[in-house]
This record gives sequence, structure tokens and C-alpha cells, in this order.
Amino acid sequence: MEAQKEADKHPGTEASRFGTLETRHDVPVLNDDTNETYNGLAMDGLSLYEKKSLLIQRELDAMGMGRYQWYIWFLCGLGYFLDLLWAQAFGLIATPLQKELGFSDGQLGNIFTSFSSGLTAGAFVWGVLVDIIGRRWAFNGTVLITCIFGLCLGAPNTYNAVLVLTAFNGFGIGGNIPIDTTICLEFIPKNRRFLLALLSIFQPLGVIVCSGIAYGFVPKYSCATDLPSCQSATLSPEAPCCTKASNYGWRYLMFTLGAISLFVFILRFVVFNFQESPKYLLSKGKDEQALKVLKKVAKTNGRSVSVTMETFQALEQSERRRSSSESSAEAETTMIREGNAAQSKTFVDAPIKSIKVELKRINILFSTPTLARLTILVWIIYAFDYWGFSLAGSFLPTILARKNSSINVSLSETYRDYIIIYTPGLIGVALGAFLIQVPHVGRKYAMLISSFLMSLSLFLFAAVNTKASNIGLNTMEYFFQSMFNAILYGWTPEAFPASVRGTASGVASFWGRLFSIFSPLIAAHLLQKSLNGPLFLAGAGVLVCCVAILGLPGKAMVGGDGL
Repeated sequence: MEAQKEADKHPGTEASRFGTLETRHDVPVLNDDTNETYNGLAMDGLSLYEKKSLLIQRELDAMGMGRYQWYIWFLCGLGYFLDLLWAQAFGLIATPLQKELGFSDGQLGNIFTSFSSGLTAGAFVWGVLVDIIGRRWAFNGTVLITCIFGLCLGAPNTYNAVLVLTAFNGFGIGGNIPIDTTICLEFIPKNRRFLLALLSIFQPLGVIVCSGIAYGFVPKYSCATDLPSCQSATLSPEAPCCTKASNYGWRYLMFTLGAISLFVFILRFVVFNFQESPKYLLSKGKDEQALKVLKKVAKTNGRSVSVTMETFQALEQSERRRSSSESSAEAETTMIREGNAAQSKTFVDAPIKSIKVELKRINILFSTPTLARLTILVWIIYAFDYWGFSLAGSFLPTILARKNSSINVSLSETYRDYIIIYTPGLIGVALGAFLIQVPHVGRKYAMLISSFLMSLSLFLFAAVNTKASNIGLNTMEYFFQSMFNAILYGWTPEAFPASVRGTASGVASFWGRLFSIFSPLIAAHLLQKSLNGPLFLAGAGVLVCCVAILGLPGKAMVGGDGL
């Protein structure tokens, strides 16, 4: 071992798999001339926080993909599952909801905008909070809010009430992807990082489950397609109309999805004993707690850990000896630790002071030209990706139902077709996870190809209207959408330092959610004029993603861990 050879050259030192340690008064101290590297980075060039994170990561890598990591991966996957479970639901209930409550096509986009508004607020708030209150509370809080308002969504009798509950439901769901991806990244060993992309396999699964439940409820418990709404201003008193009692299908769907969300919350909060992320605890200066968590994770996996508080103390002593040559990375960490000191020990006093300091993390995203370029392009990609797939998820079910109706395809067949359309999305996610591991293809070209083909399918769907082409092109769109998002969501947190990873992912998601707020309003306006208008709008947005992907810096595409 190199460390042992180095120790043999220098009396009074001992070997360690973390570098050569010098022993002083029975306390190991890291030598200044240590050149231990990790992922191509010299240990001496890292900040104190990054060095400790490196040691934690190496312990996690040594454990491998143990039982605890599989629990985490599955439970985070359920967050992805809920994200698309609910997003799909509003597109599937739009037609029976409009039939019962009697709103116009121009108002159809309001429910999608309401949901996206909640998602946007949730993505930003939870994305920042996850770096303030910790991964554990955010992990459970998002699902709790989702299930509470989800269970209530089947009760309203007015469109405005539905919109309000939809927004709060979206607020809970909005934090799922940035939080769950961050948590997975900080527990999974580096050689299993492809599992981050595979988290997205739960998204088409959520869509399929939602479509299956809708197929069981909506066609059977919905008004006849030729009945007008009872709230129509032109309806005569004696004329038959779509009543609440004859249109319970969409309500049954909402109650069922709320119950599923409650079950996920019970799994996360009651059944599983989630441990706070060690890297988060390190960023808050809680080294001892970080090591305790690491030992608990190791115990769950039937393994042991070698890093101790003495190891950290050795790093601190070495850092003090080199304080005169503090790096810019250490200055960034110092700023964040000032934020830690500003936080009160009581929950009541913490938020205002903490948020002001923690928002300074965003400045780190622009601290170098490469990082600034990466940040801006990722924001653009997320913005127009959400633009495209939110329009697809919101309006494709309605457009497909109307196109099918014009060629005499029944409502029951249409809802059955949804299951056929969304099932191949599972393969799309798996293919995305595979391609990012293939040399000369990687993340950049896999995202470029999948986003381009997603856009192409939307344009083609606007040009045809047969049963086979409607199913085929919708399947193509969702297949490549699933593939693209699997790669994007799995890669994004890898590209940013751990101290701002939650913020970076959350703000990127925020921009995406923001664009998905007003895009349905534009699409609803276009829908009144042309059935294909929303399709052209969605396809054009995804093409913008293609251009932005071409500009991503090469170094950011290799993956890894920003520590």
C-alpha cells in the first residue's frame, strides 16, 4: 500500500486508507505532504468539509449497496411514484370534471396551472429547506402534505375549491424529486450511481397505476358523453344533465390516490427509521452525529466503519497548520458555516435568520465561469423540459379522447389505451440508465437524442388521426420523455457540490415548475382555436432543451460526486 510505504519512510507515522497519519500524543494528525486523491482530486486541495465528506463517502463506498441503501432507494422511488401519480391524475379527470362542473376550454388549463403553482412553490421552498431543516423532516413533510390534501380532493363541488386543494397538493409533491434525489446521492455508493437515473422508473409506474385506477373508475362512473353540465347557463330545467351522483368516477380516483399517498407516508415515517444524511450533518458542523449515523447505517448493513472522531480531529489539526493558504473552496465552506452559527437552537428562532444566510448558497452556483454556465443551462433545460412534459401530461389525454371520439373510439377504450401508452415508459427509464454508462454516448448525447425524439413525436401526433397512430405516437412521446427525465434527474445533483446540492436541484426544479404554471394557460387558449395548438407549443419547448444540452460543459457530464 502507498500509505504504508509512506509511513515506513517517516518514523512516528502510521498508515491509513485515508492517507498517511502522524501520531502526536496518541492523536493521529494528517501530514501536510499527503497526496491522497479521490476521484482525481488531491486531498490537500479540498476544504475541511470536503475532506470529511470524502471520508464519509469512502465508508459508504466500502459498505456497498447494503440493506439500508436499498430501503432508501425504494422509499425515494415512491416519491417519484407520487410525483407522476398525481400529475397524471389531473389530465385524466379533466374531461369528466369539465362535464360535471361546466367550465369552458379556456378555463381547462386552470387546474394544471394550479397544480404547477403548488409544485413551483414546493420545489423552491423544499429545495431550500432541505439544506436548512435537514433531509429527514423534508423527506417526510412533503408526503404528509400530499396525502392530506389529496384525500380532500374528491370532496369539492365547485371548480374553485378543486383548484385550491390542487395547489396545496402540488406544494407537497413539488419537493419530492430534488429531495429524494439528494438523499439517494448522499447514501448510495459511487459505483451504483446509475440507480439515481433508475429512480425515474417509478414515474411511469405511477402513471400506469393512475391510468389503471382511472380505467376502473372513470368510464364506469361517469356521465354519458352527450349529457351537458347541470351548471350550464343555457340548460332548461327539465333537460337531463351531468349530476354529481352520476359522475363519481373522478372522485373515486382522487380518494384512492390520497389513500396511496397516506400509505407511502406511513412507510416513510412509521415503518422505516430514516437517518439524517451524514454529509448534511457535516455541513452543519455536527461531526459526531454524522459518525453516529454512519455507524447506524453500517449496523443495518451488517458492516463496520473505520473513520472516527480522531480522524476528523487529525484533519482539523492539519487544516490549522495550513490556514495561511486557505483555498477558495474553504472560503465557501466558511460562509456556509457562518450560516450554521446564525441558526438558533430552537425551531422557532431559526427560520428567518437561517433562510437569509442559506440563500447565499445560490451565490456559490455562480462562483466560477464553468459552474455559472452549468447552472444557467441546467435552469434552461429544466424550464423547457417541464414546459414540454407538463403540456403533454395535461393535454394529451384530452386531445386523445377528442381525437378518438371523432373516429368513434369509446371512452372505455381510450382509458384502456392510456395504460398501453404509458407502460413502455418503464423501458425508457431503464434504457436511459443504461445509456449513461455506455462510452461515447453518455449523459449528454443520451439526453440530446431522447429530447429530440420526444419533440418529434409531438409534432407528428398533430399531423395524424388514426387509432394506431394515436397510440403509437403517444407511446413514443412518453417513452422518450421517461428516458430523458431519468438521465436529467439522476445527473443534476451529481454536477453540484454537496453543500449546495439540495439548493441547486431545488432551484432548477423551481424554474421548471414556474414555466409549467403559465404554459397550460397559453395551451388552453390555443385549444379553443385548434386541437393541435398545445402539441406544437409543447414540441417547440422541448426543442429548446436540445439546444441547451449542446452547450453543457463537458466536465459536468462525467458524473461523480461534488462532495
